[in-house]
Amino acid sequence: MAIKATVYKASLQVSDMDRQHYQSYDLTLALHPSETEERMMVRLATFALLADEKEGAEQLSFTKGISTEDEPDLWQKNFSDDILMWIELGQPDEKRLRKACGRAQQVVVVNYNDKSDIWWEQNKSKNSRFDNLRVLQFAESQVQKLAALCTRSMQLNVTVQDGDMWVSSDVGECTLHPVWRGGQ
Repeated sequence: MAIKATVYKASLQVSDMDRQHYQSYDLTLALHPSETEERMMVRLATFALLADEKEGAEQLSFTKGISTEDEPDLWQKNFSDDILMWIELGQPDEKRLRKACGRAQQVVVVNYNDKSDIWWEQNKSKNSRFDNLRVLQFAESQVQKLAALCTRSMQLNVTVQDGDMWVSSDVGECTLHPVWRGGQ
């Protein structure tokens, strides 16, 4: 029998002072059996950092992700089903990035561990040819602190100011310093 995904609920209060985005989100996340809590929490932090005022079908949303090759981890589509933003976690290969950049107006790769420094150095020149690609880095030590806030039912407050993220819950808090690589 196959192991099923574990369901997590997150009530997210976002106060993004850099973009003047203030919104509450009630989210359901599925933790795939092969996914870590760290990765799932990076998906949640990325959502908080990049979500905007759009609602309904045009809102940034989680996909089937890790278990589906034709979908990213998060995406934002318009009413015509065009992909506005494709968000990929990890260190995707060039073929996957080429496909994503061809399908979406904007592509964001989110690195979240120290091994991604090697991926970045090896792929920097290849990735520079994609005009619609940006790479975001979360430090592994900060991601581990973020994962410590993970519970099956989370109430998280996220404040973004001057590029930094402060995440708090009833079990603790952490600070993330996301960095856009390549001066983007």
